[in-house]
Amino acid sequence: MVSQGDRVVDERTLNVTSIFQKTGDHAVLDHAADSDEEILTALGYKQEFKRDFSIWSSFSVSFSILGLLPSVASTLGYNLAYSGPAGSVWGWVVAAILIQFVAFAMAELCSSMPTAGGLYYAAAVLAPEGWGPLLSWITGWSNFVGLCTGPCSVNFALSAMILTAVQIGNSDYVMETFHVYLLLVALLVFEGFLTMNSTKFIGNLNKIGTVVNLVVLVIFIVWMPAGSINRPKTNPNSIVWTSEGIVNGTEWPTGFAFLMGFLSVIWTMSGYDAPFHLSEECSNANVASPRAIVMTAQMGLYLGWAIILVIAYTVKNVQDVVAGQYGQPMGSLCLQVLGPKAGLAMFSLNIFAQFFVGQGITVASSRVVYAYSRDGALPGSRWLKKVNKHTRTPVNAVWFVVAIGCVLGTLMFASPIAIGAVFSIGAIAQYIAFIIPIALKLFVVGDRFRPGPWNLGRYSKPVGAIACSWVALIIPVLCFPSVRGHDLTKLTMNYTCLIYGGTMSLALLWYAVDARKWFKGPKINVEHLVNGNVLEDRSDSVDHVQEKGVEKS
Repeated sequence: MVSQGDRVVDERTLNVTSIFQKTGDHAVLDHAADSDEEILTALGYKQEFKRDFSIWSSFSVSFSILGLLPSVASTLGYNLAYSGPAGSVWGWVVAAILIQFVAFAMAELCSSMPTAGGLYYAAAVLAPEGWGPLLSWITGWSNFVGLCTGPCSVNFALSAMILTAVQIGNSDYVMETFHVYLLLVALLVFEGFLTMNSTKFIGNLNKIGTVVNLVVLVIFIVWMPAGSINRPKTNPNSIVWTSEGIVNGTEWPTGFAFLMGFLSVIWTMSGYDAPFHLSEECSNANVASPRAIVMTAQMGLYLGWAIILVIAYTVKNVQDVVAGQYGQPMGSLCLQVLGPKAGLAMFSLNIFAQFFVGQGITVASSRVVYAYSRDGALPGSRWLKKVNKHTRTPVNAVWFVVAIGCVLGTLMFASPIAIGAVFSIGAIAQYIAFIIPIALKLFVVGDRFRPGPWNLGRYSKPVGAIACSWVALIIPVLCFPSVRGHDLTKLTMNYTCLIYGGTMSLALLWYAVDARKWFKGPKINVEHLVNGNVLEDRSDSVDHVQEKGVEKS
């Protein structure tokens, strides 16, 4: 029974979609709590982090992860190489607009279920009866794979950029693969030391990162056309806007090459889910976090297009940029447009901004690892879910993410194509995780979904339908290699299917052989009622609570 000092939390009055809906039970609070803690308790979790993030702090982390200019620079070899200047311009418009539908649908989920587990929790709650554990397992592992490849891919690109800058400044230096790897490891470790600090420190650091990224972006947009050493300084409109500027750099039809170029947009704009994972550290989370998601996606659409327009108007020789002597498209572009000294200066600013992208993605990845470990979904969960008593952050999860990045980095010793696969893996894994709970809300859950204070109203279903259609179209496209026939070899093959598919196959095999016996989805770790009795069982999950309810009835 409920004691005199306990208070039952009714999730129906808090506009949340909770695991308790499947059981008819309610959480119990034995102390005074603010609205954020009450909402989290209604979702089945106790408050463990300090809520030092505001909407601007959350936005700063996600915008730092976007890192528009450095992210575009990291993937310039895809959009510009696959479809040329005009293809890049129109490709950004089409892909970025369609991505907005995914972001809007995700923001609506976040407002209703503001937890660090985010998409994984939503999949468990919205799944049909009996399917929650499996669908949350798939969503969680896909989100885990997508986010945990992020620190490796971002810092691999950053390492290559730094050493390319050294090459530009010193023609006698010869870049070696092990140089790139050692620098990658050093960057990951340094970012790990930063990320293990308090939430307040991380929030302030990412605010600085946001300012740096915006300043560097503005400098790029102004300096590239104004400081161009070419005559004329910019390309004619026909190169930027019409078929005259579409250069098919693949062996596929031009229309398909146009779709393949979307990889740059999708990889760049895949960090807007960070506020969802940071919602347990954010005040007024059910409003601030979804707003931060939408703000990030909108800024990515408009500012990213501005960057692409500048590139399309200023690039003179596409082939020299994407296959230049330095192997780094953005470095080659800056030199081609601004000349040696000014080009190196612009490239160096881009490198500085890129660092904050790596730091931001390390923060988001560690929170996902913590959330899934809290529910026992990862190997070593007992160690990974620990929150440091001094910083109130998941320090063990941070170093786990760093270790994964170091291991994945060894792919560069196999081939450039193998390490390049981490870019498409990140995009595919993230969007598969994004779309599963959105599809469940659209096709399965019906009226059981309780919209939060930030919601799409009557537009919820059309937005969800467009988001699902978009992801269903683009995922297969990202798995294709750029060549075919006799040119398709083990060095030119796209290994995305093998690496992502292999990882997910192992996760599903683990589930089939063992995990299905004990993994039941999100674990309730707060006191709660079952048929009027208060339980405080740290191992309770949705299925366990249902079983106990049946036993007592």
